[in-house]
Amino acid sequence: MRLVAEFTTEPFVGEGSPPAHAAETLRVVEQAGLPFDFGPFGTSLSGERDVLLPVVADVLATALAHGATRVSLQVARADD
Repeated sequence: MRLVAEFTTEPFVGEGSPPAHAAETLRVVEQAGLPFDFGPFGTSLSGERDVLLPVVADVLATALAHGATRVSLQVARADD
């Protein structure tokens, strides 16, 4: 089953470099090798369920470990 995950880490920081919680979750996503889109209001990535779900767990742990106060997450089946 193919999934798409979208997440946003907070607190949001306007201009300048992304905060540590955003930069470190980007590193996790890049290392996973899945297609992704990193933007100022969130990140989306897609992949097979067995690959994507552990990456999402790593994203959550990494964001919280690097100062995120909230992580909003949506996961949907890509074939719906």
